[in-house]
Amino acid sequence: MRDHARDEKKRVEKLENARAQHEERNQEEAARVEAWNTDLEQRRNAYRDRDVEAVEWFADQVLAASVYPHSFPKAHQVSYQADTGDLLVEIDLPLEDVVPAARSYRYVKSRDEITPVPRSEKECKELYASVLAQTALRTVHELFAADTDGVIQSIALNGHVATIDRATGRNVHPCLITLQTDRDEFSQLVLTQVDPRACLKRLRSLISPNPYELEPVRPLVTFDLSKFRIMDSLDVVAGLDSRPVLIDLTPTEFEHLIRQLFEAIGLDSVNTQPSRDEGVDAVAMNTDPVMKGLCIIQAKRTKNVVPFETVSALAGVVEHKRAAKGILVTTSWFGRASEAFANEHGRLELLDGANLVHLFKEHMNLDVIPGPVPPKRRPK
Repeated sequence: MRDHARDEKKRVEKLENARAQHEERNQEEAARVEAWNTDLEQRRNAYRDRDVEAVEWFADQVLAASVYPHSFPKAHQVSYQADTGDLLVEIDLPLEDVVPAARSYRYVKSRDEITPVPRSEKECKELYASVLAQTALRTVHELFAADTDGVIQSIALNGHVATIDRATGRNVHPCLITLQTDRDEFSQLVLTQVDPRACLKRLRSLISPNPYELEPVRPLVTFDLSKFRIMDSLDVVAGLDSRPVLIDLTPTEFEHLIRQLFEAIGLDSVNTQPSRDEGVDAVAMNTDPVMKGLCIIQAKRTKNVVPFETVSALAGVVEHKRAAKGILVTTSWFGRASEAFANEHGRLELLDGANLVHLFKEHMNLDVIPGPVPPKRRPK
């Protein structure tokens, strides 16, 4: 009986220790679940408020949860613009070897072996193009379907392949499909009944004419404002006189006023911090579905003719930043050499003082005085 009492005491102590450990584990798990749910609820609220980080996290989770065959890549990137509700998605597409070389298999009784029935080259190319189109449409569908709160208004998608250029041996990442569509347009599609390639063409997509040979297309949207140092916006218009003289503004005020002008024209514009962006005073994004692209803006508040070197330097910045257009704005005027150079370049726009008067009046209903009147030109 003494041994039994001793063993029973040990058993009870062991049971109490196990019960305490179990209760501690339960409390830890409950705390972890509560912390997880709290974080999830915070993300949900931030997502509904169109917080950029929350929306991008959500889109990343949607794409990561999408199940594809093992041979499909899973790499993707997303970028969200809260003011417009636009989501830019870049995904990696499979290479041409994702299409099986054999259409079927046949048993040869005389040799007692199974031999493959190969696909024709034409069939392989058609299947590969269809796979790319289906992947693009599926990606857009999954994002719109998961976004039940409607914070994503439109999606621009670029589909790339990661491979090696056989001619150079270097890693390349060509774009084979690019598309842009809004929620209302995409919701009208009956995806179970469409031909994928025909559907993409209806969405005004660009598709590689020869994806099997990795012939690239130019993406519709390729903006990345992270390469510019953005500064806070300043409302200059509110402090202007009834007929302001632009030359009397400070350089910073003039740059912000030009940014407000381009916003009034319809471009999404931001100012950049001085001295760090190769003379870039502002960047703007043209959201027109046809003329979409990044615009580099330089603002020159001067009384004299803008030097030709300034115009040629802007051309270099446009190339370096891979912008669709460079716009040079001035309170003065440009020389003939500068105008001829801009016309020949094709992606430069020169706006002198006279142009500014017209643009401010038309888009902001402002009467402005740019600066000195340019001298009369001698006839050629």
